[in-house]
Amino acid sequence: MPESPSRPLPRIHALPDLLISQIAAGEVVERPASVLKELLENALDAGSTAIQVHLEEGGVKLIRITDDGCGIAREDLALALTRHATSKIGSLADLEGVTSLGFRGEALASVASVARLSLTSRARGSDHAWKLGAGSGAEPEPAALMAGTVVEMRDLYYNTPARRKFLKSEGTEFSHCAEYFKRIALAHPDVAFTLTHNGRTSLQLPRANLEQRIRAILGEEFVGQARSVNVAAGPLALAGLIIDPTWASQAKDAQYTFVNGRFVRDKVIGHALREAYRDVLHGSRQPSLCLFLAIDPCAVDVNVHPAKTEVRFRDARAVHQFVFHCVQRTLATAIHSATGETGAAPAASAALIPTPPAPVSLARYSSHGSPPMPRHQPGLGMQEPATSAYLAFAQSARPVAPSGLSGPGAGQTSPRFSPGLPPVPSDSAPPLGYALAQLHGIYILAQNARGLVLVDMHAAHERILYERLKTALEQRQISRQALLIPAVFSAQPLEVAAVEEHGEALTDLGFDISLAGPGLLALRAVPSLLQAGDPIALARALLAELQEHGFSQLVTARQNELLATMACHGAVRARRQLSLPEMNALLRQMEDTERAGQCNHGRPTWTELALEDLDNLFLRGR
Repeated sequence: MPESPSRPLPRIHALPDLLISQIAAGEVVERPASVLKELLENALDAGSTAIQVHLEEGGVKLIRITDDGCGIAREDLALALTRHATSKIGSLADLEGVTSLGFRGEALASVASVARLSLTSRARGSDHAWKLGAGSGAEPEPAALMAGTVVEMRDLYYNTPARRKFLKSEGTEFSHCAEYFKRIALAHPDVAFTLTHNGRTSLQLPRANLEQRIRAILGEEFVGQARSVNVAAGPLALAGLIIDPTWASQAKDAQYTFVNGRFVRDKVIGHALREAYRDVLHGSRQPSLCLFLAIDPCAVDVNVHPAKTEVRFRDARAVHQFVFHCVQRTLATAIHSATGETGAAPAASAALIPTPPAPVSLARYSSHGSPPMPRHQPGLGMQEPATSAYLAFAQSARPVAPSGLSGPGAGQTSPRFSPGLPPVPSDSAPPLGYALAQLHGIYILAQNARGLVLVDMHAAHERILYERLKTALEQRQISRQALLIPAVFSAQPLEVAAVEEHGEALTDLGFDISLAGPGLLALRAVPSLLQAGDPIALARALLAELQEHGFSQLVTARQNELLATMACHGAVRARRQLSLPEMNALLRQMEDTERAGQCNHGRPTWTELALEDLDNLFLRGR
């Protein structure tokens, strides 16, 4: 065959510095919000206590950051605008334990390659401020500035019009800038921030504590509907607020997680949060949260993503378990008391469900005590008084026709109790109060010290049974069901390694998996509870979980799904008439049950109408 005409051999050549910087800018400068993030991080690293941000046209025309930090010395201004020049790290050891937000030393150079950038700074202790424009080639010139640094970026992508075409509308770009601004401000409540756009102040945040800053940015409603997390264990600490499952919504953008003050979207933390909320969220609802994880900087690698929004943990399993248990136990706090004390059930109360061993108190988990309950669960810390006299009275009460009514159908009017009903429960009453009646055989009406309590009796009973089934399962070894014929399947090297590394854990979880040959695994037994499923698919999913997290939440989820189905079929059905003692027994068991605020499907089990709410409804006092 004739030889194809030879093509000239491509030659390798060095790229010009400007092109190198613009390539790097493609990773750092995605849009104006990316520039704002980098400049804000530099201002915080400088030790600023007050930062002002001024934007024009969504940050495309102008981004100006003014801070009161340590400033930059005159002789360092030109160097600050070159690539890979920084004062934050100087060795590999510094990189392995980064404590600053910025550390790569390329942000200013990248921005300067695609926009007009100038620096004005007065170093702490210096007599003068100096200004330098990027690419001017001139020496710094004197400037007027009291302290700190002013970084000004104008006309983003003025020299790369093709990239500018990819920017969105002014409103969209500003919304991205505002979101980055809020993330930075949330993580640094001790710094005052001001954001203005086109001459108008959009957000002004004075120095505050963490709760005040969260309230200012995420709103009063979020804080009022959230539960507090504040747990420390060894080198890990977690603090912040998580939404009560009852108030979760469809929105996915109200989740803020920070690692050592840096906003991140981490798969390990995200998985732990999803697992913690697994059986308390209804449908596709998402939890709003604002959580801050503190960890040894040497135990986390922040140099794995161009925008530094992803991290890698040295011990991902420990972080996953810590976050999962902190959030799960906060959500699992029983209604009865924040101190872990349990009120005694009334002597005259006929148990609707056999009384099981008392659940383990979660208040001992943290030295800070059990997390507070949301505001719609009142009366925490109250002890139940002796109420046999009240129950005896209530049980004997019968509906009577309201006075002034006669004629046909008078005896079928709405029920009420005869005169002599005991007064409103005092502050010593239990959180869910005492039952008054049933509504259409579906809801229990009760009164507590604050007002009216409404309970979905089927949903509440379903959660009680579900939690007891889980507790019973935890207190005994998981029984195994041997397969008549071992299921042999091909396995990847990582799956084989997971079997060898986690053999004991697999046995504890009810599995018998062993090596059957090169690249083959044999599954000889599965948990009895899961024997109806596809054994190979279950084994593969379990091994995948063990590879990523070292502990399988998948098996727990499958078991919980089965237990939830059993609880649903065993719970008291709607339209069943309950006696007052039975209703009160259900209320007391709810108060002692973890996660009693939601059923197994995430629906709320009870709510409260305070007397103030009822007064407003009927315009009393107006």
